[in-house]
Amino acid sequence: MFVSRVFLSVLVTVALVGTPLAAQTQATNTLDIYLIDVEGGNATLFISPSGESLLIDTGNPSDGRDAGRIIAAAEDAGVTQIDHLITTHYHRDHIGGLAELTERFPVAHFIDHGPNQDPEGSGAGFEEGYKAIYANARHTAVRAGDMISMTGLELRVLTSAGETITTPLSGAGAANPYCASFKPGTNNLEDPLSVGIHLTFGEFRTVHLGDLTKNKEFELMCPNNRLGTIDVLLGIHHGQLTSSSEVLVHAIRPRVGIMNNGTRKGGDPEVMRTLFTSPGFEDLWQAHFSLLSGQEYTVPGLFIANMADEQGPSMPLAPAGSVQPGTPQPAHDGEAYWIKLSAQPDGTYTVTNARNGFSKTYTSSR
Repeated sequence: MFVSRVFLSVLVTVALVGTPLAAQTQATNTLDIYLIDVEGGNATLFISPSGESLLIDTGNPSDGRDAGRIIAAAEDAGVTQIDHLITTHYHRDHIGGLAELTERFPVAHFIDHGPNQDPEGSGAGFEEGYKAIYANARHTAVRAGDMISMTGLELRVLTSAGETITTPLSGAGAANPYCASFKPGTNNLEDPLSVGIHLTFGEFRTVHLGDLTKNKEFELMCPNNRLGTIDVLLGIHHGQLTSSSEVLVHAIRPRVGIMNNGTRKGGDPEVMRTLFTSPGFEDLWQAHFSLLSGQEYTVPGLFIANMADEQGPSMPLAPAGSVQPGTPQPAHDGEAYWIKLSAQPDGTYTVTNARNGFSKTYTSSR
């Protein structure tokens, strides 16, 4: 994987609007979360009840496609700036739309794990341009345990720069029975450094861990479960094999998962099995239909925001094989649909598929 010279040139030359704008949305009583289709990358937008915004990652380098999709979601939410932007780690599917986004939309506060640790990875050469982007804004390299200030929310950094929290969250800390059967996975240099967050809004709890790998999940969750249980697991590392072990998923017991996969990226059968067999798990919502899942491991179309552009005469029953890293992935450049979650302080939340208008409300079990 590599970052093109054109991409780096754009990064270096981009200028950021220097003066943060005023609060952008009217206060509401809901926390709104948009999982935006960036073709198997990651872009997740949070709007607090006070109207503050937090964006996690900016998708792929795509001649403005992914930046445009992020801006469309922001405009739908009434947002006129991004108050906080977390770059979880320096891979192109998480940083690729940054320059294109900041050229068109102001960002007040940039958050990351610190310097890139993978000189041969797809984010190699990114930092010089990144520093130019945040030069006239606020920048924070967070560490595990740090808090990110957003009115009405409790937002804690769980992982960053390879470190995990050592003190359990309130109400957590019980022994994790899944540690004994854990099987280590593979790591690259950047995924394990991902900035991961835990967000509390009243009785509602959610987690987004970037592309944190299984081995780091073990460090976070063993021998004791430091997170307790949650309502919704976000991102799920596209549904790829290097993450989403039972030691995490089965221990935190999400009722709902929302996965930022692509047509042939993520939705791996092993990950799908882990999710579907997790205690108390009810529904998986997907950014895309996954050919890697086939009919064997897929979810009903009501829960899938974007379908395959070139649909065959029938859906294959068996999962399609994985593709080699670096192989071009199918993508669509037409209208893309997000999945939106709106949470109430009492822990009730509603998830909506923008493609078909289907929504489902989950009442709090706390």
